[in-house]
Amino acid sequence: MALLRSYVSGGWHTAADEGAPLHDAATGEEVARISSKGIDFAAALAYGRRVGGPALRELTFHQRAALLKALASHLREHRDELYALSARTGATLGDSKFDIDGGIGVLFSYGSKGKRELPNDTVYVEGNVEPLSRGGTFVAQHIATPLRGVAVQINAFNFPVWGPLEKFAPAFLAGVPSLVKPASQTAYLTARLAELIIESGILPEGSLQFVAGSVGDLLDHVTAQDLVSFTGSASTAQKLRAHPAVIRNAVRFNAEADSLNCSILGPDAVRGTTEFDLFVKQLVTEMTVKAGQKCTAIRRAFVPASLLDDVAQAASERLAKVTVGNPASEGVRMGALASLEQREEVRRSLKALLDAGSVVFGDPERVEVVDADAERGAFISPVLLKADPERSEPHEVEAFGPVSTLMPYTSTEQVVDFAARGGGSLAGSVVSADKEFVRDVVLGAAPFHGRLLVLDAEDAKESTGHGSPMPQLVHGGPGRAGGGEEMGGIRGVLHHMQRTAVQGSPAVLSAVTGRWVAGAPRTEGVHPFRKSLAELRIGDSVVAGPRVVSQEDVDHFAEFTGDTFYAHTDPEAAAANPLFGGIVAHGYLVVSFAAGLFVSPEPGPVLANYGLENLRFLTPVKVGDSLTVTLTAKQITPRIDQDYGEVRWDADVTNAEGESVAKYDVLTLVSKEQP
Repeated sequence: MALLRSYVSGGWHTAADEGAPLHDAATGEEVARISSKGIDFAAALAYGRRVGGPALRELTFHQRAALLKALASHLREHRDELYALSARTGATLGDSKFDIDGGIGVLFSYGSKGKRELPNDTVYVEGNVEPLSRGGTFVAQHIATPLRGVAVQINAFNFPVWGPLEKFAPAFLAGVPSLVKPASQTAYLTARLAELIIESGILPEGSLQFVAGSVGDLLDHVTAQDLVSFTGSASTAQKLRAHPAVIRNAVRFNAEADSLNCSILGPDAVRGTTEFDLFVKQLVTEMTVKAGQKCTAIRRAFVPASLLDDVAQAASERLAKVTVGNPASEGVRMGALASLEQREEVRRSLKALLDAGSVVFGDPERVEVVDADAERGAFISPVLLKADPERSEPHEVEAFGPVSTLMPYTSTEQVVDFAARGGGSLAGSVVSADKEFVRDVVLGAAPFHGRLLVLDAEDAKESTGHGSPMPQLVHGGPGRAGGGEEMGGIRGVLHHMQRTAVQGSPAVLSAVTGRWVAGAPRTEGVHPFRKSLAELRIGDSVVAGPRVVSQEDVDHFAEFTGDTFYAHTDPEAAAANPLFGGIVAHGYLVVSFAAGLFVSPEPGPVLANYGLENLRFLTPVKVGDSLTVTLTAKQITPRIDQDYGEVRWDADVTNAEGESVAKYDVLTLVSKEQP
């Protein structure tokens, strides 16, 4: 059989030995062989740092985001090929779509978020400028820049496509190259994924390396600029985290490990309610999708003691309809575990769980299968248990397969305590329409969970379900679950970057960040609205005014808009207001006057005003006050796929005494070239 190739140091590597066999989970047939013998891991990391890192850092966030979208589109064209290979891992077509489409969706999501939430620049500016002196000449700004190392990503067997892509996407968007090492059992699917990516030529050389087989001495060579992300067992995570090089160099280490996730049924959700049915359906789904081989699957199902028998019966009825067998066969709802070794591991865990309870449904040793040999394939029956929640086993032992345990509770406080006994979980869910119960459970269980789903009749149709990680949300959990976070939108990107506080003058910070900072030089002359994006520069400015605010202006604005709040219309009431002491102009009148002052009305490069941000009214404007506005180009963001870009302007409206009465950002769309 074919020996899986690795891609390291700019070329494909085939091991010198025969490798270990990998088998079809459903038929037992040999699919491929795997070995990493002969790989120089120190050279691979050095190649990523020397070639991949610089190539990525030359690109802006928006350019990297565009490449992620292009890669997602390319992989989408090869889904059928990946589905067919995924079936050999024991996955049904639905399971395969969950894995493959989900992974491609992560690329699309980060592509969109990168363009929408990150600058078209190579540096990320975080937070506001921090004033450090009275005179304003000494200020500070936090920035984030890509680490100069490699993101080492060690993945689990259960999601051979989604797993690597969910780690790769935020690293790539941050500008950090990846070295991907999949679990051996299903590595043939990840190997094909890697071939499709590398052979597409979409990504810069060195931004992705792939290792089929063991990691050898890889971790001996990690530095303080590298990162390690791991998904798998808590025991392995502990060993990797304790590696001397990881400790010595304070390497950023992220783990997603064992997780005894729970689902909690509210006391209101009695049989016959929508929430009861949702709970049972979700429980069975989480037990059988990917044959229960999900790090987020429900392992502990807590139900009110009075509803335990009802839930057990309803879940058993649904489980009895689940057809187990060859995942390629029509009508099969649940395929095989990833390997025979995995089946034996599940059976060993079940024996420990049975010391604390009994079987409600299923037989760990026997299962009827469709179009397959139950012994040659890694098949196992879905097994629903019932146990005493005061016993330790259900909160400590995870059977990583189609196994879940029902346990009763009698009060909100008790079920929150039971949920916490898992020692930290990736995901939990609460199924109830009782908002007070939900609030108490969520706030009580939140410190022990990375994610909590509240499921009820209102959100059920659009909910993605208990076990579905979302690229926008944190994927990780405390304690036993690893203590790390994957994805989480831009949080996942920033994990791969160094946050640095830069101190200096406003002019220095403007030069470093590419954003104008108050106090930095401004350039007046040609009205900045007459400049195209190619001509406009940070600090280009216009000062306009003054304009006196009259009583007629205030009265007309109140009548015209319908905003007749007493501070603008009732002298006696306005005088009694401790903030104003008399009639004041509307805040939005001030903003409108400012726009009239700074606008250059003739057709030109400015295409549209599309909003204001950070608007604050700082000093009341009274009748007779005169207003002046200073508008300064603060940030320029060309759009790589359009003939225009975005310009953020700093607007500062002042009165005759020089006091700021309003400050805000004006957002405009500006042509790249003169029309």
